Amino acid sequence: MAPHVCGLAGWKMVLLCLLFSGNYYNQGEIRKKELEQSCCVLGIPASDVTVIDHRDLPDDPAVEWDTQLLATLVLKHIEAKNINLVVTFDAGGVSGHANHISLYTAVRYLHSEGKLPEGCRVLVLESVNLFRKYISFLDVLISCLLPRDALFILTEEETEQAKRAMRFHRSQLLWFRQLYLLFSRYLVVNSLRLL
Repeated sequence: MAPHVCGLAGWKMVLLCLLFSGNYYNQGEIRKKELEQSCCVLGIPASDVTVIDHRDLPDDPAVEWDTQLLATLVLKHIEAKNINLVVTFDAGGVSGHANHISLYTAVRYLHSEGKLPEGCRVLVLESVNLFRKYISFLDVLISCLLPRDALFILTEEETEQAKRAMRFHRSQLLWFRQLYLLFSRYLVVNSLRLL
């Protein structure tokens, strides 16, 4: 999701990127540090990164999180930090990850029930099909032609910055994520829709 983070450079950003510690492989503390380092590369100080470690929200791609609990935690963070723009996954969760989809469901619930603070907008990152997901910068043309509410396209320099940030997630850089760094459109272009 680096393109929209880079695209919003200069805005005051507060990140609630993880609602779990990333402890699926018992690497929670390592992943917290990696997240802070990655955010620093993208210009977000560690003081603006919040990691919630909740026993009922396990880091497990097969577990669907409780919508009400998640919505309560997200809303509390939005209100405490006076957030006016929330960016999250769409219903596809980009990769189909159950935790990502749960986050979308919780934010959609807050939005549809009118529980978000007045003026708080929600953008969702569009999940694309497998072909588009891995054609890197070639997806820019397709993304420009399709309807969307926001489009962030990185320069070559910004793309390298995004890759540097991603490399700080060393504990998660398995072989297939190395391919992601080379071919994913999500490191070059993000198309988003308003909820």
